[in-house]
Parts: sequence; C-alpha cells; structure tokens
Amino acid sequence: MGIGIGILLLVIGLILLFAIKEFPQSVQDVVDPTTVGWILVIAGVLSLVLGLVMNNQRSRTTHVEERRDL
Repeated sequence: MGIGIGILLLVIGLILLFAIKEFPQSVQDVVDPTTVGWILVIAGVLSLVLGLVMNNQRSRTTHVEERRDL
C-alpha cells in the first residue's frame, strides 16, 4: 500500500508543479499551489522509499516452525 500511495502523491505533486500553469485566484489566496506540489513530491518520494525498505525487510524474513512430538 505504501508504494501505491507514494506513486499517487508523486504524480499529483508533479501535476501541480508542471502541468497546471494558471490557478484560480481564489486558490492562490488560500495556498500557493507550487508549495503544495513540492510538499506532495517530497511526501511521495519518502513514501516510496519507506515502502521499498519495508518490502525488502519483509522478503528477507524467515519463519521457523518447531514441532514437538509428545
């Protein structure tokens, strides 16, 4: 789930940064879309990195089953 959310945040951030050139004045009065775009890009990259690290740790985990005969 972390990798998918990371990609989604990254894509939305890049769209806000590079694809949309003009924002309505009502949006720019409340928040700067460029700043929100950079925040989403950074959050997306962090989410991707954490998702990949956690997935790597999960794949290296081994399970040992111990059986005792009574």
